[in-house]
Amino acid sequence: MEPRWRPVSYPLSPSFIFLLVATSYTWLIPVASPQRIPTDPQAAPEYAHSIRLDGDIILGGLFPVHARGDRGTPCGELKKEKGIHRLEAMMFAIDLINKDPELLPNITLGARILDTCSRDTYALEQSLTFVQALIERDGSDVRCANGDPPIFTKPDKIVGVIGAAASSVSIMVANILRLFKIPQISYASTAPELSDNTRYDFFSRVVPPDSYQAQAMMDIVTAMEWNYVSTLASEGNYGESGVEAFIQISRETGGVCIAQSLKIPREPRPGEFDKIIRRLLETSNARAIIMFANEDDIRRVLDAAKRNNQTGHFLWVGSDSWGSKISPVIGQERVAEGAITILPKRASVDEKVGRDSSYEQEGKVQFVMDAVYAMAHALHRMHRELCYGYPGLCPRMANNIDGKELLNHIRAVNFNGSAGTPVVFNENGDAPGRYDIFQYQITNRSTTEYRVIGSWTNKLHLKVEAMRWRMGDPTFPASVCSLPCRTGERKKVVKGVPCCWHCERCEGYHFQASEFTCELCPYEKRPDANRTGCTPIPIIKLEWHSPWAIVPVFIAMLGIIATSFVIVTFVRYNDTPIVRASGREMSYVLLTGIFLCYAITFLMIATPDVGVCSLRRIFLGLGMCFSYAALLTKTNRIHRIFEQGKKSVTAPRFISPASQLVITFSLISVQLLGVFVWFAVDPPHTVVDYGEQRTQDPTAARGVLKCDISDLSLICSLGYSILLMVTCTVYAIKTRGVPETFNEAKPIGFTMYTTCIIWLAFIPIFFGTSQSAERMYIQTTTLTISLSLSASVSLGMLYMPKVYIILFHPEQNVPKRKRSFKAIVTAATMSGKLTQKGGDRPNGEVKTELCESMETNSE
Repeated sequence: MEPRWRPVSYPLSPSFIFLLVATSYTWLIPVASPQRIPTDPQAAPEYAHSIRLDGDIILGGLFPVHARGDRGTPCGELKKEKGIHRLEAMMFAIDLINKDPELLPNITLGARILDTCSRDTYALEQSLTFVQALIERDGSDVRCANGDPPIFTKPDKIVGVIGAAASSVSIMVANILRLFKIPQISYASTAPELSDNTRYDFFSRVVPPDSYQAQAMMDIVTAMEWNYVSTLASEGNYGESGVEAFIQISRETGGVCIAQSLKIPREPRPGEFDKIIRRLLETSNARAIIMFANEDDIRRVLDAAKRNNQTGHFLWVGSDSWGSKISPVIGQERVAEGAITILPKRASVDEKVGRDSSYEQEGKVQFVMDAVYAMAHALHRMHRELCYGYPGLCPRMANNIDGKELLNHIRAVNFNGSAGTPVVFNENGDAPGRYDIFQYQITNRSTTEYRVIGSWTNKLHLKVEAMRWRMGDPTFPASVCSLPCRTGERKKVVKGVPCCWHCERCEGYHFQASEFTCELCPYEKRPDANRTGCTPIPIIKLEWHSPWAIVPVFIAMLGIIATSFVIVTFVRYNDTPIVRASGREMSYVLLTGIFLCYAITFLMIATPDVGVCSLRRIFLGLGMCFSYAALLTKTNRIHRIFEQGKKSVTAPRFISPASQLVITFSLISVQLLGVFVWFAVDPPHTVVDYGEQRTQDPTAARGVLKCDISDLSLICSLGYSILLMVTCTVYAIKTRGVPETFNEAKPIGFTMYTTCIIWLAFIPIFFGTSQSAERMYIQTTTLTISLSLSASVSLGMLYMPKVYIILFHPEQNVPKRKRSFKAIVTAATMSGKLTQKGGDRPNGEVKTELCESMETNSE
């Protein structure tokens, strides 16, 4: 049976409580007066590890006054900070509330505080004390020794519970308290699991859940530009839930990959932490380690890293369990240097302790007091609603305080807590996320400190300039799987690990379109120097100063000068025998064609535009057409004359100069007709050919400005002239036996043979270089030189000898006896006979005989 307690006439001093608890291991009883010690020694075990304080309303409390015991014992060593300080904070808050005339006036708060011994199963057993008053006792089968019925002391009725600290303990206790509708407010439990309002509907907390903390840590990782990290968690709700929240956020936001996710067992075996360090080193690029671990595990992880000579390698990012605590880093400051830790915003609360005391307040004291005050404000709101104007507890609250109704008032509180920040709860009973960001730094004076480098309140505010790494190094260390690709390179992601990639350069005409893709530039463009975009391909044309143009222009200019000289000479000596014997009309037509063959060089090199392209179409084949139409007419006339002479003495038709001109211009008109049809079907215009000089190296690519004359169009344009040339050659061969002194058949033959050789050489050169990068230069130069050489051959063989005689041997430029058609017939007949004898006689003899015969038959 529970012993009776005598009332206390004054509140307990918190400093007195601290001194008492600090000297007690098993009995934590508030001995403020000898009258309060239980008189029944048999009842003592029931109050082991507990404190009871009378009051009108009793609040429960759960604190880890002792550590977890070893080897099966429930409780271990005394925890002065997390246990004693927090317990004192609750007692101090109750003391202040009971003294406050505004908050719960005429109502005294009492407490029933239990020790959880940092173990969830032990805390569950202890918390059954809170529900004893709600469990009916059946005493029908119980009798005292004297036969009287038993007398049961009514247990305290707990209206709400403050605690617990560890998330695993809170989860275990919350499952019991919700069955009896007892609200619970935790001061330190941050597991995201407790935000589930369907399972833990009577649970609230004045600290933010680890989901906020995980988001803050993710924001830190992102701000540091780390994308490849490992996680390390202590086994249990706190560690596992925190890491799970961090991983979930990383999946949702992307950009951060988890290299490894390791767990520290509750009961680690020897060498377990060395094994963890070796495992983390398997992914050595993941230097940043996200830690949701308890204080003891943090200390042992740092110690293992030190033993394995990994000082300075790992970049620790610790949760609020590390915070700004000194104990995890004592003796291993170097390995912890640069660690970034997070801690809910807090402030120290004044307490009545001695001035000379070395007391340093534990970080969660503020939240313990906020939890107690939140419960008090909720009771105050409930009292105003149910007992308005009634001093003290009215019957509606004295007999029964409805836990569901009290929960609604808890969720509705809004007041400034002990740190001056608002205490509010959301629909899940969670407090808003407000954190300070610390970094553990070693200064030049070899002193260590946790320095505030930022804060997080729904958004990260980081003071980058305040961060330090490895003895004052301000540069950011890296924790990435792969280094960033250079400009012009795309990421080829490793399958299943989006933060790891290989860098591949965008080759050829591809540019970096995005972080992961290369795309082909438009046909008229090429990649820029960085391969991050496309720039227009430079446009070129054949320049006058190019060696490819200088040579054909020089030849053409010489040819034009020579042709002009011949024309002037012929005009001046127009009535001389040599000029008249050459056929003045046809000579001028032929010389015009030769002149045009030279002149087309300038059109082929000139900058292409519509006008130039039009002239190219007209004159490209016209010069050759003039030349070979005139020569064809001449050779055909000679052939017809001599063939007719073999048959009769009647002269053939159309051998007069006028007829010859008509025939010649008829042949030329076919060329012009074809050009005009070409104009009508495909009007001339310029094009930029990007394929001609599209080399493997984009930097050497050029667009060629040219007229829209394809190779096929060129062949068609020159084809008719070449047909005339071939036909003329055939007639030259047929008239090769005509006496030299009688006509120009032999010079024309030599001209045509040479010309054919020139154009036979032109064809493989022109079309054999169609795939060359220098195609424009080679083809233009080849074509113009071939035209100039053809003209030069005709000019040199047909007219230079005549000019030479006219200028230097005028004595030979005299009239000869006029030959009649009869003489021509005789010459033709003799030529045929001598041809038969030619097989048996030397050429010289045949020639002599023919000449003698012609002399005899002249006139």
